[in-house]
Amino acid sequence: MSKHKVFSWPVRVYFQDTDAGGVVYHASYVNFMERSRTEWLRTFGYSNAGLMKELGVMFVVRSLKLDYLKPALLDDMLAATSQIKDVGRSRLNIHQVVMRGEEKLVEGEVHLVCVNAETFKPVSIPDVLRKQWD
Repeated sequence: MSKHKVFSWPVRVYFQDTDAGGVVYHASYVNFMERSRTEWLRTFGYSNAGLMKELGVMFVVRSLKLDYLKPALLDDMLAATSQIKDVGRSRLNIHQVVMRGEEKLVEGEVHLVCVNAETFKPVSIPDVLRKQWD
């Protein structure tokens, strides 16, 4: 799919992530994926706060598309993956999957835009990141 490495972040399903029946609430997967993207970014030397403070930028979600394939349950141990699909001037598309072992539960694509941290206007992705993603 991509020349870029798949990053995986472990996620335990807690009670707060589920409905009354112990099934993971659909919006919780967005949180799991956010955690994976945040920790993936750290592997390149930047936290979200660091991007804002040091480079004056941040990545915001422009759109996301999720396909729910199978439910996760209370206490499940999951893995949320992040992988670059493609990079534009200010755009970053990330392919994400939530797995339970070898079972694919949710698959999605998240479109991020790099914006100025003060004006929220799109700006070019900093070269220091772009170089690591090429």
